[in-house]
Amino acid sequence: MKLLENFLTAAEHLKDVLLPTRLIYSPIFSEESGNLVYIKPENLQKTGSFKLRGAYNKIRKLTEAEKQRGVIASSAGNHAQGVAYAARELGIKAVIVMPKTTPLIKVEFTKKYGAEVILHGDVYDDAYQKAKELEAQEGYVFVHPFDDPDVIEGQGTIALEILEELPDADVIVVPIGGGGLISGVACVAKHINPNVKIIGVEPSGAASATASLRQNHLVTLPEANTIAEGTAVKRIGELTLALIREYVDEIITVDDYELTESFLLLVEKHKIIAENSGILAMAALKKLQERAKKIVPIVSGGNIDVLMIASMISKGLVSRNRIFNFAVSIPDRPGELAKITQIIAEEGANVIKLAHNQFKNLSRFRDKEVLITVETNGAAHIAQLIAAFQAKGIAVVAS
Repeated sequence: MKLLENFLTAAEHLKDVLLPTRLIYSPIFSEESGNLVYIKPENLQKTGSFKLRGAYNKIRKLTEAEKQRGVIASSAGNHAQGVAYAARELGIKAVIVMPKTTPLIKVEFTKKYGAEVILHGDVYDDAYQKAKELEAQEGYVFVHPFDDPDVIEGQGTIALEILEELPDADVIVVPIGGGGLISGVACVAKHINPNVKIIGVEPSGAASATASLRQNHLVTLPEANTIAEGTAVKRIGELTLALIREYVDEIITVDDYELTESFLLLVEKHKIIAENSGILAMAALKKLQERAKKIVPIVSGGNIDVLMIASMISKGLVSRNRIFNFAVSIPDRPGELAKITQIIAEEGANVIKLAHNQFKNLSRFRDKEVLITVETNGAAHIAQLIAAFQAKGIAVVAS
């Protein structure tokens, strides 16, 4: 059990650095999935994600000579902040190379933790190449975001906490980007209890682990197209793929619409704000085959732009049928619009937006189109509203 001892040692060194992220029982996600769901909220961790664990463990284990050289990393988000924070705590110089397109707030947070930030290139790959150049030129120690045993070791401490708090957990659901988080969690969990099922979750537009497992070798995707930008990885790690193959039981993919639904539920029911990649595990819960089991989804991060929050809430409302956009045609004469709004009011829906389109050619020349957006209580409420219009002889066209 030497391997498990390494994770326990990492946890011991991390205990004074981390914030406690105790499990949160979720009645709403339990009801929707048919299981008992306990959320592991790593979005509440220092620096806003789990990444601090691996970064700190990696930098802590450097030799004195390596610490004198300083560390370098490439990242557009959570890994950057984790490395910067860890280096500051350990008194080591940190240089972070970020794409020029990185949101200013993330750049500023990384600088706030004491790192020197270099903006280079338009995408992560450009920043990575620049960081590797500086590693060779300046002698820095490169801290990889996922394909590193010490980083994986730090991430695996999450599983120790989960199984200490909920020893009889049946399933742990873990997001997959490069694979560092799920590799560490799966390795620890299986050594403590081989019966714990480990399920990984990837965005359908960036499912590099799924593709690599299917073809039985590392696959580089032609593109990574997902709103879960923190897990938009074209090529999973070589080490992480091997660990996933050995310890992970299943991988599920979710699409962007499923992410928006889970984002809305987390905000509305738990007042939890998570980034798009952080909610992959939550979005997968309805796809699990298990029933009446104790399930622990890991919410991996919460660093999200305020404008993105507004967009995710809006899209989530539509996806969960809480917002209904539709059109009706009415005769172009006084009083007809009032009849429409009266039907909506009688059915308990709330008008958010209403607009005429008098210039659209309709089947009857003197008719006009009315475009309406209403707030509802869900699919059943929408069906009730449509039925009320039909009862009045008015056809509803969803848009």
